Parts: sequence; C-alpha cells; structure tokens
Amino acid sequence: MKKRVVITGIGTINPIGNNVDVTWEGISQGKSGISRITRFDPEGFPTQIAGEVKNFEPLDFIHKKEVKKMDIFIQYAIGACEEAMKQADLTITEELGPEVGVSVGVGIGGLPGIQNNSLIVENRGPSKVSPFFIPMCISNMAAGYISIMYGAKGFSATTTSACSSANHSIGDAARIIERGDAKVMIAGGAESTITSLAIAGFGSMKALSRRNDEPAKASRPYDKGRDGFVLSEGCGILIMEELDFARNRGANILAEVIGYGVSSDANHITAPTVEGPTIAINKAMKDAGLNGEEVDYINAHGTSTPTGDINELNAIKLSLGEDAARKVSISSTKSMTGHLLGASGGLEAVVTILAMQNNLVPPTINIENLDPECDLDVTPNVAKEREINVALSNSFGFGGTNATLVFKQFR
Repeated sequence: MKKRVVITGIGTINPIGNNVDVTWEGISQGKSGISRITRFDPEGFPTQIAGEVKNFEPLDFIHKKEVKKMDIFIQYAIGACEEAMKQADLTITEELGPEVGVSVGVGIGGLPGIQNNSLIVENRGPSKVSPFFIPMCISNMAAGYISIMYGAKGFSATTTSACSSANHSIGDAARIIERGDAKVMIAGGAESTITSLAIAGFGSMKALSRRNDEPAKASRPYDKGRDGFVLSEGCGILIMEELDFARNRGANILAEVIGYGVSSDANHITAPTVEGPTIAINKAMKDAGLNGEEVDYINAHGTSTPTGDINELNAIKLSLGEDAARKVSISSTKSMTGHLLGASGGLEAVVTILAMQNNLVPPTINIENLDPECDLDVTPNVAKEREINVALSNSFGFGGTNATLVFKQFR
C-alpha cells in the first residue's frame, strides 16, 4: 500500500513577490508582475517586457563568497527553500539526512552565465572565463546546493522537461515518498532566463507577447486579443513528507498530494494536441481515485497563446466530462506572473495550495474580450470565493510533455 504524501512548507520568489504572503496578497487581488525589461536594454527587440523578480537580495540567504559561484536560478531556489523549510519547521539531523531527498525542476538552467561567459571568451580570451562557470550553470545545481546546505543525503536530481519540469519534479518526489524511499522531499522548480538571447530566441519563434506599451496587460489568457506568453523567472518550493512522519513530529499540514499523471503528445515539438493533456489529466484523476464532479479548481497551464489556451480547455472537457467541466473553477495565474518556464509548476503548486487554504479562486486578469472558444469558467478578472477541496495543477511543455498534479485539503 502506497504511503500518503503531505505538504508541510511552501516558499516562493517570483515577479509578484519574494515570499508567500506578498505573493498571495498580489495574486488574490489580481496584481500583475510584468514590466519593461531592466536586465538589459531591450530597445530594438520586438518584445521588451518580462516578469522580472524585483528587490531580491541573495545575501539574505547565501554567504557573499558563495553568491558568485551561483547563477540566478540557484539563488532563487535557495531563497524559496529557506522560506519553505522555516514554515515546515524542519531540521534535517544527521540521522534523518539519508531519508531526505531533493527534486527541483529546471527548464533551461544558467542561461545568463552561459551568455555572459560566451561573450568573455570571445572578447577577452579563455583565461578570463570564470572557474565557477560550469558548476554555476548546470541545471542540477539548484538541487545540489539545497542538498549541500541542508544535509539532504537521499535522492537528489533535476528533471528538465521544458515547462513541465517542476510538475514532473513534484510528482516524481511524491512517488519516491509513496514507495518508501524517502520520508521527506524538497521539490519544486527554479528558473531565470531573462537575457537578450532568450528574448531574441523566443521572439524569433513569435511565441512572446509584443504588447510593450501595456506590460501589465500583456499576459491575457483566454482573451481574444492574446498574442503570446510573457517570459518570467522565479522559484516555487514545497516540503513534502510521508504522512506518519509529519504527524509524529507534530508538523502543520497544509495539503495532501493525491494524484499525478503524465503523458506525451508524440506529435510536434511546439504544436500542442488535445489528446496529450487529456491523457495526463485522466491519469492524475485515476491515480487520485476521483471523478470529474469532485474537482473544484484547476490552476491551468494557460500561457496566453492562441492555440494552447483552447487546447487545454478542450482537454479539461474531455477529462472531467462536459457537465463537470462547466462547474469547475479555472484560472491562469500566469496572467499575473507571466510564464516561469521550468519553474512555473512550482509557483503554481504554491498558489494552488494557498487557494485551497483560503477557499479563494485566483482570477485570470486582463480578460477584456473573452474568446468565445474559451467557454468554461476561467474566473475573469476578479477572485471568487469557493470551497476548494480538490484542485488540479497543469503544466505542459515543448516536446509535447504533460504533467498534472492533484492536491486535496488535508482531513
């Protein structure tokens, strides 16, 4: 019999705020974290906006001599993990260490360091490249540094599956606990890729919104005028524990993870299908032992792309059934945070848990002219009070990779 998995701590750093309380205040009030890019001069780029983390101070979490060894995504992971660990009130002793694992999804990794050091080697020569360049950019170093800092000596790895990375990492962490291979897993996602290279690359694909004159209104899932996603950065971390272990140490339990489903479109690297997400949602609900009528809220992938938004809503109809799909509350919090790529599922898991705790469905902001094909309850513009006992969180990525998590109020 598989073991039950509960959440005892959450932490986040994102464009809305650098901790859970500020983030929830902003999300519940429909605040946008999108603004003009400041990391580089975006003049001349078709897209000049992004969801940058603001006022982040790595020295609050990391010793000064260590900061220069880490690209930004690692720093975000450590900051969010510190908040989650404090909330969980968890101390990893020498005895507990082998029973604690780390699973942090990262989509691209240290792109700022790669771009910067590429310029250095071309312009100043190979001897000027930082000796920390390689370890600061490797995707698994978010998990690696957390493991080192907290003494987590169990499983430590990074899933890289584009925008599904964090959901895969959280779901796989749940599986590890369920089968008894860990008592505690630190899981989530981290990403920071707001560079001229990334904006140029996604821009060349015509994937990004070009609503430069109205940054706060650029990410607009389900709106008829949506023109692409907004690139963002940040981190979301969960402390996941085996139920009996959490109870025995007197932990405050925030929610339970009851389902996880995955699939692949097996169709195209960037063009989504309806079938792939449908399979993932169906598998997650089967794993949780649920039918469509029991789902109260879905934190949608909802990236603000013309095709993707409709595809996901159609998958929800197929998975839950038409009648149940029309009763469920759906929102895309990417309308406020932008798209954190590999970290999106980590942040959205945090938001989903907060929505359950507060029985409040976050809004999808910037819906000024609802696309008639987006004909489910997508919670336009204003948060809605509703009892949320069961919630899904979807993440879908390039390569046709899909992952759905199911959370439940802990009883």
